[in-house]
Amino acid sequence: MDVVVDTSVIVAVIANEPEKGNLIELTRGADLIAPHSVHWEIGNAFSTMLKRGRIQVEQALEAIEVYRQIPIRFVDVELDQTLEIAGELGIYAYDAYLIRCGLKYTASLISLDQGLVEAAKQMGVNVVEVER
Repeated sequence: MDVVVDTSVIVAVIANEPEKGNLIELTRGADLIAPHSVHWEIGNAFSTMLKRGRIQVEQALEAIEVYRQIPIRFVDVELDQTLEIAGELGIYAYDAYLIRCGLKYTASLISLDQGLVEAAKQMGVNVVEVER
């Protein structure tokens, strides 16, 4: 079973957030997929932490090494269909890429971003519910 994974989930696992165990359990046995944009969002998330002084460069590099160990298959999504979703829901393309990925690959979505979860449901994407 394919599960679309977003940046919030990946960062929570890498950063040992309280949800880590639950997220790992919810995705056990699943094939994780993501649009290519997630790869760049990971870099942006850690550069934001650096800029805000929450982590040091060495910690960011260690986190990226952990990220590289997560088996994610990066897949293509169509820009035009993504923009149609973004326009219909009034959301950013980054969220629409994930929704399009779920639709295109008939995959459930897992996210800690409640706005993204609600938007995905509106478009008929199945969502893996995460207890918080």
